[in-house]
Amino acid sequence: MTMQDFKPQHFNWRVEGKVALITLSRPERKNPITFESYAELRDTFRALATADDVKAVVFGSNQGNFCSGGDVHDIIGPLLERDMQGLIDFTRMTGDLVKAMRACPQPIIAAVDGICVGAGAMIALFCDMRLGTPAAKTAFLFTRVGLAGCDMGACAMLPRVIGQGRAAELLYTGRSMSAEEGERWGFFNRLVAADALESEALALAKKLAEGPTFAHAMTKTMLHHEWAMSLDQAIEAEALAQAICMQTKDFRRAYEAFIAKAAPVFEGN
Repeated sequence: MTMQDFKPQHFNWRVEGKVALITLSRPERKNPITFESYAELRDTFRALATADDVKAVVFGSNQGNFCSGGDVHDIIGPLLERDMQGLIDFTRMTGDLVKAMRACPQPIIAAVDGICVGAGAMIALFCDMRLGTPAAKTAFLFTRVGLAGCDMGACAMLPRVIGQGRAAELLYTGRSMSAEEGERWGFFNRLVAADALESEALALAKKLAEGPTFAHAMTKTMLHHEWAMSLDQAIEAEALAQAICMQTKDFRRAYEAFIAKAAPVFEGN
């Protein structure tokens, strides 16, 4: 499957080489997410699992903001009119988005500027790496609207990224995490200037896309699956995973390039 000609209806999409760039639309409202964009993003990340022309993804910001979360008028208001089954259908759909992000083999890099709250913060959290700007403000503000902090996997994922105590503070209070805190706590891999954010994220994604992409996919798989393993199980699983990677042509290409004192050219197989 190829994604070059993919034309989503509810968010922005472009492909540069082997890297796809996603940004949310409606920057005048700080890029909220809607029922339609939730579903289309979920389906897109599911499709990326079998895409052979996209090797890395950047989930970027649009005109100074990442995402303002669920749209008040398009999501929060209508949810008040749903019965329990309708509410479960919605919450399972939001969870399916981040599960699809975890399951797709491509590394996903969030490029976060400005507002990154609610569902937007969860999208950033479930990216594999995050770059931020000094203006980034991240908040898991579910309790601010009378909901629990346990949304879209927040109580499982956020403690793994920034630690239990810090995650508890953010999830109980709904307060904003500053960019400096985010970098110090490990939420952001690094901070960059706003005018360099997209180019830095694309450069990192392109570097990954040129690498041994089968091995990157295996790394992503093991990073997620080993959460549920004992240490001995993880060591054994990594032994099997690495043996599989040793059968790839990219492993041989790296060896032959080393012998020839040249840079390896990986092809992802």
